[in-house]
Amino acid sequence: MRLTNGFDISSSALTAQRFRMDVISSNIANADSTRARLVNGKWMPYQRKLVTIEPKKPAFADALQDAMNGGAGDGVRVTKVTDDQSPFKQVYNPSHPDADENGFVMMPNVDVLKEMVDMISATRSYEANVTALNASKSMITKALEIGR
Repeated sequence: MRLTNGFDISSSALTAQRFRMDVISSNIANADSTRARLVNGKWMPYQRKLVTIEPKKPAFADALQDAMNGGAGDGVRVTKVTDDQSPFKQVYNPSHPDADENGFVMMPNVDVLKEMVDMISATRSYEANVTALNASKSMITKALEIGR
């Protein structure tokens, strides 16, 4: 086991959570975008994006073998960003330029409240990993002071 394994694990989690916050910010910024992409000559609203984060060694057997050999794990990684398949919201607004013949506008499937909850969760995970990184740094510093 290397002395810096804690740094590697925390830094991978910090990177993943930062990416998650960026995607959530993009979702919030596009919560009212009715013309995000062109499909068959028709404008479609923005579709909410979701981030999938997994361990770098997803198989339990690999993690167990690594732990038995004195390893501490490899951290996490972002494996994919997918589109949320929930339906778009229909809002009655006949004066909107994207309204259909019945006066309904297709709005993005982004719920700002849900995005804010996800942002708080990502922020707390980020802060927890900063705390773990600082704890690792403090332990290494204390170990080096023993030799004085």
